[in-house]
Parts: sequence; structure tokens; C-alpha cells
Amino acid sequence: MSNFKYILYDKQDAVAVISLNRPETRNAQHEPLLRELDQAFSLGEKDDEVRVIVLRANGPSFSSGHDIGSAEAKEYHKAHPLKPGAEGRYWSEADKFLGLTRRWRDLPKPTIAAVQGWCIAGGLMLAWPCDLIIAADDAKFSDPVVRMGIGGVEYFGHPWEFGARKAKELLFTGEFIDAQEAHRLGMVNRVVPRAKLDEETLALARKIAEMPPFALAMAKKAVNHTLDAMGQREAMEAVFSWHQLAHAHSQLVSGSAIMGMDAQKMKQKSGTA
Repeated sequence: MSNFKYILYDKQDAVAVISLNRPETRNAQHEPLLRELDQAFSLGEKDDEVRVIVLRANGPSFSSGHDIGSAEAKEYHKAHPLKPGAEGRYWSEADKFLGLTRRWRDLPKPTIAAVQGWCIAGGLMLAWPCDLIIAADDAKFSDPVVRMGIGGVEYFGHPWEFGARKAKELLFTGEFIDAQEAHRLGMVNRVVPRAKLDEETLALARKIAEMPPFALAMAKKAVNHTLDAMGQREAMEAVFSWHQLAHAHSQLVSGSAIMGMDAQKMKQKSGTA
């Protein structure tokens, strides 16, 4: 087992298992976690013995989204200040959010996300780039960032994952959907009991790992290319720019790029505990 500070990496036969390991923050994502996650995905990608990569999380939730409140995240931002104005945020988020997630989406090996508990906003950006999503029966999904004055997270997969009208409803309201609704919408492949999430995910990964690896890579490339031909990649580029415009607008009208929201205020607005 290879350990990072915020990620655990383990190889079980032909399956690489990556675990988010900030349970005390419900696996909120600050930049150090995202960089380690990228390194872990690269380990699995470059290892010829690995046929399938699983992304899971320790603790009660898969991910509560971007880290917008912990002391650790604030210290990191203080030590790594952005360039002033919209420029700094634009290039930083283009790299660490949109850039990394699209790279993970296009890895040549099948990837499976195992999701339990909360999968909120930035949490969707970790699950959606994976090829398959297995949800525990306690999983809940939401993108409430319209409350921050932003029209959705940086990896804007919403219309493809939810369908256009449901995407609008969930963005406009910030409401959660449960695992069964996510499955009905086609965003989730399977729903399993929470106690069997790891077992069922690993069983599926091992089954896929028995398939010819180049054929798997070509099948994945075929589906992703079809989505891109339908405009997914081009749309994400455009929406990311509008996302940055919304940050700039929020900064101008409120003095904060996220309308003064922090983790506690988002919990209160979302009605979460």
C-alpha cells in the first residue's frame, strides 16, 4: 500500500483502489488533496498490472465538495496566493478543477466511483469523471453553488448526468437527490447496501478487469468521443468561462467570489447536519 497524506493507494490484484482520506472534513477537497489524487490516478494508469481503478472514500461521506472553510485550506491559500483579479482564479481553477477532472475522465483504463453519504458540488466532480458510479443506499447528491452566485461547479456535466430539465431544477433549488433517484436518472449504475459498497464495487472491478485491456480502452474512448461529438467538451469550456464570470460578479457585488459563503453557512442553507 502506498500512502500519501490525504490519499490512500492500494493495489488488489488487477485493481487499484484509491481512497480519499480526509474523513474529518467529509473529504472536502483542497488543492493538496487534488494533487495527490492526480498522482494516485497516474500510478494506476502507468502500472501495467492494473486493469481497473476504483475511487472510494473513508468516513461517512464520499465528498462534501471544495474545501471552503478549514484552517488547513486557509493556510494553504495564504501560502500560495493567486494573482490579483479574475486572472488568478481563472488559471488556477482551469488547472486544478477542470484540467484534472478532464484528464481523469480520459484515462485509458476503466474507473469506478464508490459513493456513500454526501456527494456535494465538488464531490460530483470526482464521481462524474469516473466511467461507472456505484452508490450506497445512503448516498445523496447535490450541487447547491447557485447560493454562492455561481451557475454550477467547474466540471459542468449536469445536462448529461441529470437530463436538461432535472439539471435546471437541481441547480435552481440546490436540493439533494437520493441514490435511487440518481439511479432512475441514469447517473448511477447500481445502488447497493452501504455495508456492501466496497465488496460490490470491487467485485464489479474484478469482473471488468478480466476483459481485454485494449478493447476496454477503445470502448471507453468510443463513448467519450461520442459525448464530445455531441458537444460535451465544448460546452464545458464555455460554461467554465461563465463560471469565472459569476465569480467576478460575486466579488464585485458582495466583496466575496462566493458571496461570503463558507462551509457552515452552506450547511445551514442546505438543511444538512
